[in-house]
Amino acid sequence: MYIIELTYKVPTEEIDKNLDAHMEYIEKYFNTGHFLASGRKEPRDGGIILAKAATRKRIEDIVSKDPFNISGFADYRIIEFKATKNTKEYKTFIGEDEYVG
Repeated sequence: MYIIELTYKVPTEEIDKNLDAHMEYIEKYFNTGHFLASGRKEPRDGGIILAKAATRKRIEDIVSKDPFNISGFADYRIIEFKATKNTKEYKTFIGEDEYVG
């Protein structure tokens, strides 16, 4: 599992003008099963995406396609996360291969 943290480099007014393209990107990767949850940070200085992929390289490739990244509107931090303790609901959320149960 990966936590993708976006930090905006431009004013939120600029982000809002370009939000539709970013949301199309988000929707695409929800549909492929790579993104599990997403939303803005509070205070609104960026966002968080919970993602899954077979490799970090795949996540880096996906992040490179975000219009906010292409336009230089945000910095990205990719954190790989391996749960050492979780609930049975996590198995459904992340998949069989990372379930510790």
